[in-house]
Amino acid sequence: MVDVVAPQAVPGASGPPLAELGLPRVPGLRAGPLSGLSPSRAADFMTCPLLFRFRTVDRLPEPPSAAAARGTLVHGVLEHLFDLDAVERTPDRAAAMLPETWDGLVAVEPELAELAGEPGEDRDAWFAAAADLLDRYFLLEDPSRLQPAERELYVETELDGGLRLRGYVDRLDIAPGGDLRVVDYKTGRAPGVGYEAKAMFQMRFYALVLWKLRGVVPRLLQLVYLGSGEVLRYEPDEADLRATERKVVAIWHAIERAHEQRDWRPSPSRLCDWCAHHAICPAFGGTPPPLPVEVGSVDETPAEVEQVERSG
Repeated sequence: MVDVVAPQAVPGASGPPLAELGLPRVPGLRAGPLSGLSPSRAADFMTCPLLFRFRTVDRLPEPPSAAAARGTLVHGVLEHLFDLDAVERTPDRAAAMLPETWDGLVAVEPELAELAGEPGEDRDAWFAAAADLLDRYFLLEDPSRLQPAERELYVETELDGGLRLRGYVDRLDIAPGGDLRVVDYKTGRAPGVGYEAKAMFQMRFYALVLWKLRGVVPRLLQLVYLGSGEVLRYEPDEADLRATERKVVAIWHAIERAHEQRDWRPSPSRLCDWCAHHAICPAFGGTPPPLPVEVGSVDETPAEVEQVERSG
């Protein structure tokens, strides 16, 4: 286990511009209705351009899931766990925080209440599953030895050409020497062999934004999978982040082409099993709603970005 403790402030700095990265200023990226990208929305487009359209252009509602709500709940507990003194950060104390944290979430979004099940056995089982995820966290890390520099940190930077990258970092640890560790909690299971790189795209995305903002390449990227009790770690370098920037720019060009040509095609895969839009997807015999003549701003607010990022 790699522990990074005793945080200290890191001076703000402008990240290396494209010219210093050996990348030309890319024409075609421009501010406008489509001008911001989070790692989740980039992943949506890579998974299925039509899914990106449904979520980002049409803003179609999707029924909240019990699993996503539980993920948001566990994220909330792990965020506030570090408000406690180090000696209080125990599995029992974390489990005791679940009802209060849930009540706070429901107060903001009352529709979440029904996702915890009816009072009685189903509700108890739902909370027990959340407690199991927290118990697994304590097998992977000792929070009494950690003092994060940041929790639920909103980060945003702008690339040459106007594209804004944004997202929420679950936890940022800073070592005495200034090394950064970026930590993200996942309540699902770790990816199978061969899919690690795809899972790590989100973390490279965050690392790129932090590099731009602070002028420091994060030393370690860490995905903590509470569903399977595994930790995926990666040590990026400048070459990784240059490649990530090129990939993000390429994704954005593809999004712009789809937007300009009004051509958002489905990309069927096994992930379709979890999609909420089968009824209107051509891959399943459906018909998407007509695109508006003019698309207004589809930028997500920081609160919307947080909701998407925390549900995993």
